[in-house]
Amino acid sequence: MLIVQKYGGTSVGTLERLEAVAERVSRTRKEGNDVVVVVSAMSGETNKLVSYAEHFSKAPKQREMDMLLSSGERVTSALLSIALSELGYPAVAMSGRQAGIQTDKSHTKARIEFIDRKCIEKKLKEGNIVVVAGFQGITELGEVSTLGRGGSDLSAVAIAGALEADLCEIYTDVDGVYTTDPRIEPKAKKLEKISYDEMLELASLGAKVLQTRSVEMAKKLNVNLVTRSSFNDNEGTLITKEENIMEQPVVSGVALDRNQARVTLRGVTDKPGIAAEIFRKLSEANVNVDMIIQNVGHDGTTNLGFTVPQNEVEMTKVAMSELNASQSVEYDADIVKVSIVGVGMKSHSGVACTAFDTLAKEGINIEMISTSEIKISMVIASKYGELAVRALHNAYELDK
Repeated sequence: MLIVQKYGGTSVGTLERLEAVAERVSRTRKEGNDVVVVVSAMSGETNKLVSYAEHFSKAPKQREMDMLLSSGERVTSALLSIALSELGYPAVAMSGRQAGIQTDKSHTKARIEFIDRKCIEKKLKEGNIVVVAGFQGITELGEVSTLGRGGSDLSAVAIAGALEADLCEIYTDVDGVYTTDPRIEPKAKKLEKISYDEMLELASLGAKVLQTRSVEMAKKLNVNLVTRSSFNDNEGTLITKEENIMEQPVVSGVALDRNQARVTLRGVTDKPGIAAEIFRKLSEANVNVDMIIQNVGHDGTTNLGFTVPQNEVEMTKVAMSELNASQSVEYDADIVKVSIVGVGMKSHSGVACTAFDTLAKEGINIEMISTSEIKISMVIASKYGELAVRALHNAYELDK
């Protein structure tokens, strides 16, 4: 088998943890597998490099930041390669450039365009474990580029896709995907398998196990993805195609997103084009609008509500101040979004009714609702967030 393994910052945070990673990688190789390892910078290293740059400039050039930040992963890859060699397993470290990772020209947030697999394949055929610095690539002009948040996961999935690897394992400090956050509901259970689409919904709704970009790429490239802990030998969670999962649960998980704020516009002129003007302003300000609700108009006016991330409220206020309109605007950051996700919703009725009944029995008022084929999201007062998660988890018997 060809296995791609990715280790995050906490997994390689100290020299002792790097030794443990080397032991784990060597076991995988000893079992007869070819191994490509993708590594992040040691935990805290990227922040330290950013602070160095900010000592000289509050707005350093993005090109120079890419040169600076990409060094953290190269350090980790070289150290792990040295550790593996000392264990008796030939290993070679590669930068993103040496691994053939080609990106577009967007410094600090580049997108992978393709991977020239020849360099990695050559080293594998020579009997090496290949250790690639994640989070980075090279533009067509030969400039170093970085991939932004979650970039090392993205590197690993892209390499697994390019090499047609049998498996891509993402090692973090958690041992899989759970039915909900175990810190909120201790009875949460780890999922054995979950579909790409369910994982995408959970990731976008606040589950922090994987970034949406890496799951999207795994789905596109048909990469079997496993997320597991580097601190134990527990089985992880397989993220795969829907048809690879024999029994689809109606609901797979419950997510809680605390980074939400509601914006309400009252007295909006009820005529064609007004909503387009409002959301055009928000788009131009790069505000990410999520749920939208509009009331039936009366007396030539209507009320319009929508949600945005809490950290984009100030941007929203600036955009709304630019509107030439008479409506009043209200902001409420004291809300959360609780969601249920499951591909089984496609073929089962009554899922939404159960959710609404469950919250009603707890005295929780639903302020906004949004649905898709495999998701139901509800905005509620923040003080009820954790209670709602536990109640819904119990209602759909996710602990069984």
